[in-house]
Amino acid sequence: MEFAFPWPASQGEWLAWSSAVVTLLIGLVLFLAPNLAFHILRLQAKPEKAAAIAEGRGRMSGFYLGVSLCCILLAQPLLYMALGFSWLFTAFGRLLSMMSDGANTPFNWASIVVELALAALPLAFAFGFVP
Repeated sequence: MEFAFPWPASQGEWLAWSSAVVTLLIGLVLFLAPNLAFHILRLQAKPEKAAAIAEGRGRMSGFYLGVSLCCILLAQPLLYMALGFSWLFTAFGRLLSMMSDGANTPFNWASIVVELALAALPLAFAFGFVP
């Protein structure tokens, strides 16, 4: 059995693939430079709590890297659907926090727009809206 890199062939695949690549890059930053990622996300780990860095490097980056690599390497519509719904629930969680936790900031508004775009690209392909 030969393994060939499944290069995107249609416009919809390119959109979904682009979302997976952005997700991969976010995961790599969290994995390789968690302090930088925390700074970008406006989070701060306490120096006496090194386990917080392990959360960024392990739990947070693990899902980003795992889902995005599966999408890129296997290029299956259901995997792109999983990526899209993951971003959609991320945006929904942020929206709930903005409404109930008083986190209504310009940073969160910008983040929710990016998250909705990263959700829409693979979902449009997975549901056949973009061929």
